[in-house]
Formats: sequence, C-alpha cells, structure tokens
Amino acid sequence: MATRTDPLTLEVVELIGDVVTRYYEEYDEAAAEHSLTGAQARVLGLLSIEATPMRALARKLKCEPSNVTGIVDRLEARGLVERRPDPADRRVKLAAATDRGRATATQLRASLKFAREPLGELSAAERTVLRDLLKRMLGGAV
Repeated sequence: MATRTDPLTLEVVELIGDVVTRYYEEYDEAAAEHSLTGAQARVLGLLSIEATPMRALARKLKCEPSNVTGIVDRLEARGLVERRPDPADRRVKLAAATDRGRATATQLRASLKFAREPLGELSAAERTVLRDLLKRMLGGAV
C-alpha cells in the first residue's frame, strides 16, 4: 500500500489538482460567455439533468441552502430555471431547468474542450478504467 508521502502519490495528487483547476477555469470561461457565474452554470448543469429539491441541491454543492436560493433566484429571473411543487410532497419545492435552461446547459457542456478532447484520445477501455478508478477514489459517492 502506498504511503501518503511517496513520490508517485504526491505526483498523482498534484495532477488531480491541476485537472480540477483547469476544469474550473474553462467552466468559468464558458459560463461567462453566457453571462453566468461558475456557480450558476454548475447549478444549471445539475438541474438540466433532473429537477432537484433545493436542500438536496445545497447538499450536493456542499453549501448553505440560502446560497442555492440566491443562485436559483437569479437563474429563474433569466428564465433558465423554474420552481415547481414536488409531486411526491407538495410542501417541497423542486428547482428545474426550463427548455431554455437545458439548451444553455447543453451549450456549456459542448464548449468544455479541456476534458473532452484528451478523453476522446483514450480508448473506451482506458476511459472505463479511469472512470472506475475515480469512482473508487470517491468511495462510490458520485
């Protein structure tokens, strides 16, 4: 088992940090092209996949519910997100991307070349191994 300070582990940790930094830089640039902050773009991306209760969104983003409320308010004002009652519990409000919001999220994802292009150079088997290793590192909490 590798120790936390062996050179290979330290190099891998640094590379992961570099990947994350470059991903967020590119994501923020893509968001700005749509007059969104990086946080707004991330929320929109999540909501374009599925409608989500506000508290669950805050947990997923690891932030206070009041922060999510402000982000959703701004996205709603632009017609990218709407609030609707949860069919399972009408006391709960779901945030959901509108058609315009889903289209914007799709454009944002399409403009992220940093990860997509290098990943495209890997074989399907290599991408599968990478995915499985990342999931394992995260303890399956994805």
